Amino acid sequence: MPHTHLHHALRLEFGADSLASINLSGAAFSGDWLWLVGDESAAVELLQRREPVGGEILRYVQTHSFPLSTVLDLAGGPDDEADLEGMAVCDGWLWLVGSHGLKRKNAKAEKDDIANAKRLTRIELDGNRRLLARVPIETGSDGTPRLVREAADGRHALRLKGGVERNALMDLLADDPHVAPFLAIPGKDNGFDIEGLAVDGHRLLLGLRGPVLRGWTLLLEIAVEPQGQWLRLAPLDDEGTLLKKHFLQLGGLGVRDLHFDGGDLFILAGPTMVLDGDIRLFRWTDARRTLKNNRQAVRFEHGFVDPVDLPHTPGHDRAEAFCEVPAGLAPGLSNWLVLYDAPGSQRRPAEHVVLGDLLRRD
Repeated sequence: MPHTHLHHALRLEFGADSLASINLSGAAFSGDWLWLVGDESAAVELLQRREPVGGEILRYVQTHSFPLSTVLDLAGGPDDEADLEGMAVCDGWLWLVGSHGLKRKNAKAEKDDIANAKRLTRIELDGNRRLLARVPIETGSDGTPRLVREAADGRHALRLKGGVERNALMDLLADDPHVAPFLAIPGKDNGFDIEGLAVDGHRLLLGLRGPVLRGWTLLLEIAVEPQGQWLRLAPLDDEGTLLKKHFLQLGGLGVRDLHFDGGDLFILAGPTMVLDGDIRLFRWTDARRTLKNNRQAVRFEHGFVDPVDLPHTPGHDRAEAFCEVPAGLAPGLSNWLVLYDAPGSQRRPAEHVVLGDLLRRD
């Protein structure tokens, strides 16, 4: 998988009130526009391409913010964190998925040992984390895309039926022998944690950061369809299968993001626990056909070659989001956008400005 890594080739400029700039976790293009989400908010940011102002190749400036509460009836409060970790644009829809996982309180430097020990016992579930939804994208007369609750063509924003603690996916996994034991474990402790989403029609691939089982990473394959005011799980085959599991050998790394490119599936992977370690981009060749023809409920895949190593620094610059750059926006036959959580100082040249990378496939 030959590549050229172009560091700091993309400049992102955010509004002062944006919560996404330092915790970017998902990205998708709509032409000259870029959709972004962060994992500490409950909103989707829209950025527009502008002329570069420095040495970058592409520059995007935030123009709109769409709180999820304005387009969806959320399970939690309008400001409850959704921990959005995966997104995709497909057939006029913006698809979104939250981590679905629990979180553990962290120790704080200003607290004493007794207080910090108590904090590490506290496990929480934010109100909107168990979110799986699709929202119509509608283009205005000025060419600006926007997220709407109901589009002029009759499409409605829908989410998978459920509440704060349960939804149809969690109910499906409650008895699964591989996943169920990890549902009560916080995501950053190798517990259940969705961090990738790829869409193929009504079929969805959910990439898990955790659990990683003896070095095997999990992709969950489900299908959804509208039913009244909700999305519901739909059969994947004539036998009524609601879930297929794909175990991937990624060297012990968990999924951070997913993206289809033609028939191939690209998998961004990194450590499942809170640690600094390898972050790599894998290519599953001909994955779309393999998945379409698969008749097994459980299968193993280990044919990955020549993964691309992405940069990281201690405590900073963890690649969390990537997506294909539309043809013609940047020089080269094919480019990937790579964005980082916890960007270091070199990626933050000014207040509310963050730099991302381009990965050029030669």
